[in-house]
Amino acid sequence: MRKLQYWLLAVGCWLLANSCARMGQPDGGWFDDDPPRIIGSTPADRATGVTTKKITIQFDEYIKLADATQNVIVSPPQMEMPEIKAAGKKIVVELKDTLKPNMTYTIDFSDAISDNNEGNPLGNYTFTFSTGEQIDTFEVAGNVLDASSLEPVKGILVGLYDDLSDTVFKKKPLLRVARTDGRGRFVIKGVAPGEYRVYALQDADGDYVFNQKSEMIAFSHQTYQPSSKPDIRQDTIWKDTLHIDNIIRVPYIHYYPDDIVLLAFQEIQTDRYLLKQPDRSEADRFTLYFSYGNEKLPEIRGLNFNADDAFVLEASAKKDTLTYWLKDTTLVNQDTLRMELSYLMTDTMGVLCTQVDTVEVLSKTRYEKRQKELKKEREEWEKAQEKLKKRGEPYDSIMPPKSLPVIYKVKSQMDPDYLVTFEMQSPLVRCDTSAIHLYTKIDTLWYNTPFEFHRKDLMLRTYEFIAEWQPDTEYSLEIDSAAFVDIYGLASSPYKQGIKVKAMDEYATLLMQLSGITDTTVVAELLDKNDKPLKQVRAADGNVEFFYLSPGVYYLRAFIDRNGNGKWDTGDYDKDLQAEEMYYYPQSIECKEKFDVTLPWNLTGTPLVRQKPAAITKQKPDKEQQKLRNRNADRAREMGIEYVKKVKE
Repeated sequence: MRKLQYWLLAVGCWLLANSCARMGQPDGGWFDDDPPRIIGSTPADRATGVTTKKITIQFDEYIKLADATQNVIVSPPQMEMPEIKAAGKKIVVELKDTLKPNMTYTIDFSDAISDNNEGNPLGNYTFTFSTGEQIDTFEVAGNVLDASSLEPVKGILVGLYDDLSDTVFKKKPLLRVARTDGRGRFVIKGVAPGEYRVYALQDADGDYVFNQKSEMIAFSHQTYQPSSKPDIRQDTIWKDTLHIDNIIRVPYIHYYPDDIVLLAFQEIQTDRYLLKQPDRSEADRFTLYFSYGNEKLPEIRGLNFNADDAFVLEASAKKDTLTYWLKDTTLVNQDTLRMELSYLMTDTMGVLCTQVDTVEVLSKTRYEKRQKELKKEREEWEKAQEKLKKRGEPYDSIMPPKSLPVIYKVKSQMDPDYLVTFEMQSPLVRCDTSAIHLYTKIDTLWYNTPFEFHRKDLMLRTYEFIAEWQPDTEYSLEIDSAAFVDIYGLASSPYKQGIKVKAMDEYATLLMQLSGITDTTVVAELLDKNDKPLKQVRAADGNVEFFYLSPGVYYLRAFIDRNGNGKWDTGDYDKDLQAEEMYYYPQSIECKEKFDVTLPWNLTGTPLVRQKPAAITKQKPDKEQQKLRNRNADRAREMGIEYVKKVKE
């Protein structure tokens, strides 16, 4: 009996010792998931008759302010940048401009305020005061889209004018302003009753006036009268990330208008000037870069060479980039070309006048270095031939001349509507079309096939090869040597490429039946997943049709081609000209081989802000700053107890 008592005592001591050794995990208590709380301000929020330009907002804990320059907007706009900073438990705003009488001021912090330790965001917050006897409370809201692509425009200023004249945008600063977010959304607050026009401005110089063509803008003649009415919205209360606790109806004041859509564009830069010194990266040419083209080309007078008939000019389509190819190899070998350049330039009054500059065009690689490189290349060739000779293999004693490089844009597997092009390295002096051959395979025999070959419009060194490519047919493109000879005497090498045009069963056809507009000058573009145009078709009888589509997912857009030039054109404020209207088909379209797809498309049936599919929209909504978390509820659930959130007193 006594032995049993001793044994039980020993077991008890062992259990007690082990229980003491296993200490529990220290409990740090509940999390701080509460946002900072405003406990006071000087002057008071929504105060009237304010005369001070210093605003202090006090919080119940230490806070931080994220990028005040970008995130905080003061309205009416300030000509001199206000000083905005966070210091401990307060934010201090010092306005530098003189306060306007009888004016409501708003300081919109968006969601830039959070507590210092946990990063709990305060949420969208706007401080308001008035220098007069009342607070103006109306709001005007909407979206800004890029007129060329319907992309949301982030960070552009949107402002109001109560002056309804057509020239105010270039004469007066915007009256009240806001800045768009990642969705292109803006809300202008503190608006007084009245009639307004709305403008958007990518303000480059901070004067809130449109005075530079480089600034993206949006304008409209439509006027708006702000108003409001009581309304109800539904708020969802979540138990956790997966389960809804409750849906409640919350009364609020609904401000109008809230659906303004501004289409922003950048005007064509018409001020003409030389962007930089002439570029001579390659010894055989130099290039002049202008900000804007002109039909009257520059005049060149050589100062250390004879410029008469010295160049072959290659101009871009807009004539803003001009490349001068040196025809004489003596000039190619000359490291420095001194010249007098006479060209049209816009003066300070915006008028084109003649500008004369004396410039030195220096070769990036000097003649001596180029000769060393040629010598090294020849020595390497001679060593290679010497090795062949010693091994008793065929070799050359004379180094063959270089051939003219040609880029043949030809595919071995080709669509019937593919355009074949040839790109020459340098301008041609001879093009022998009799040395170009196209053969078609019929059964087992090859037959000559007609084609057209010509230089592409406005392109000096690009040529188009056009043939009637039949589906499910084999071709052979063969080009003899010396078919092309450039201005330096280099001749092309022989070329041969087999081509197989795919069968019709491998394609789909897409027909879109257009409606919603009366304008018939519609041009539709088929897009890939990167919003890049693949094909372009002009509408005929209200329909657009795309042939020879490989299986895949596509997108569509269309624009009103008012001037009939086949491309989208921007607007012009001085000419009261809006950019050409752009529309997107709001869904992706899947095309399968052997299938014809026919779909209706009401161009105006979906609001512009919802037309462009999210999959091809490059400007994504802003990543939300850290949301208010409810980690205590998760912790309570893990502990098996009920948690009721305690609200700060």
